[in-house]
Amino acid sequence: MKRRVLAIMLAGAMAASMAACGSKAEEKTESAAASSAAEETEEAAETAEEAPAEEAEAEDVDSEVAVIQEKGTLVVGITDFAPMDYKDADGNWVGFDADMAAAFAESLGVNVEFLEIDWDNKILELDSGAIDCVWNGMTLTDEVMSAMECTEAYLNNAQIVIVKAEDADKYQDVDSLKELNFAVESGSAGAAVAEENGLNYTEVQNQAGALMEIASGTADAAIIDSLMAAAMVGEGTSYADLTYTVALSEEEYGVGFRKGSDLAAALNDYFKAAMEEGIMDQIAEEYGVQAALIK
Repeated sequence: MKRRVLAIMLAGAMAASMAACGSKAEEKTESAAASSAAEETEEAAETAEEAPAEEAEAEDVDSEVAVIQEKGTLVVGITDFAPMDYKDADGNWVGFDADMAAAFAESLGVNVEFLEIDWDNKILELDSGAIDCVWNGMTLTDEVMSAMECTEAYLNNAQIVIVKAEDADKYQDVDSLKELNFAVESGSAGAAVAEENGLNYTEVQNQAGALMEIASGTADAAIIDSLMAAAMVGEGTSYADLTYTVALSEEEYGVGFRKGSDLAAALNDYFKAAMEEGIMDQIAEEYGVQAALIK
């Protein structure tokens, strides 16, 4: 009888012990789960705090405005194209675009550097990083706007026909131009309208070169920008014996940066401020292009 009672007591003790062990195991499991959850919550909080900082760093890396300011120089791609960009008697680049580019660079706190480029390769020059922008009386064509981050238009322009003044009466419409041999700037809007109108043409390096072709007798006519014609052709200019006749197209100028660049938006803001402060009007009057300003 005593042995039976002892066995029952031992069995009860073992059951109690096992219950206690099970309870402690559950407590350990619950404690471990709670600890893991706390760690995950802490890590998530740290990640959330770090994300804005990482995003800010990414924005800084992607900002061309920041890159230019760190570099300290804005490199502007141009050609010899009065009254937009040309050299003065001292060899300095001046003109409406050149002066505006210098003013924009100053607003960014950097210097401006002008680099003369082959106009036909302007997109390659930009994408290669050789220049930071194309700012040279650039027509906002579909090709340009698809390849560059362009500003809003700031000047009106037209492509016009230049001939010798003594022959002007013969060439007053498009049909009369078919017999002429034209000189046009390679890769320019002038070359495009010559092609569109089925005209005979030879491409030269720049618009100034196209005028020289007429003067030398190697071309009958040229197609150039109306703004350049106003500064370069007619009485009181280097080409007093030339004049313009037919306008072949109307267009607008803009400035081009690398695709996605925030410099385009920065320049749009500067154009707006410069217009409000009278800076653009003042520079435009100096170079005789005030009537073409888009306000």
